[in-house]
Amino acid sequence: MHDIAVVFRSELALALRNRVSIAIGLIQPVLYLLLFGPLLTGALPPGQNAWLFFIPGLLLQLGLFGTGFAGFNLIPDIRAGFVDRLRVTPVSRIAILLGRVLKDAVVLVIQAVPLLVAGYLFGMAASPLGVLASVVLILVTGVGLASLSYVLALALPNEYLFAPAVNSLAIPLLLLSGVLLPVDEGPRWLDWLARLNPLRYVVDATRALFAGSLTSTVYVGVTVAVAFAAVSFLVGSRLFGRRTS
Repeated sequence: MHDIAVVFRSELALALRNRVSIAIGLIQPVLYLLLFGPLLTGALPPGQNAWLFFIPGLLLQLGLFGTGFAGFNLIPDIRAGFVDRLRVTPVSRIAILLGRVLKDAVVLVIQAVPLLVAGYLFGMAASPLGVLASVVLILVTGVGLASLSYVLALALPNEYLFAPAVNSLAIPLLLLSGVLLPVDEGPRWLDWLARLNPLRYVVDATRALFAGSLTSTVYVGVTVAVAFAAVSFLVGSRLFGRRTS
């Protein structure tokens, strides 16, 4: 726990100093909110609140691109020999990874608050408790995404390789999660392909929570998010431990 706290405080202090990076991470979902959100009013079925549909998706998009690119922060450390020097230190390998992942989760919360405030200003009549529960759900999902991002950074410790690889994974995950438009309105093969995407269940659960509905969709989404985070962190910790042993 001491090692986790040390790594977390150090990484968070560095992240908070880089306010421009935090702001840039928020620009994309806000642009989607301003430019794409109004178009959904006519695209969705009658009676469906566009903001209750769209804001939860943007919250996941923020988590996907925020924590999904977390591995960028590890690449300079790898290049500087930080990972190699860990071989002779007694610090817990799991603490190093978990401290970084928790930092990414805190940054995600900082970026999510302005997005949610903007959503309420646009007329999103969401349940406050549901929004709070949704943020926790997105954080759990972000832990899994950040863990996989660090795994990818260890495998591809070069920005010119890492960035295209993350984009190649993030864009299909985003589109197949139903963030922008309902996936079940498309062809059947697309719907079945989307069912293989764990983020789709997280988005569905988040939308149900925003609407104040506690249905089986929420339980499925929570189960998928926890399982995804646990498996991703387990893979990440083992690879990180093997790399620094």
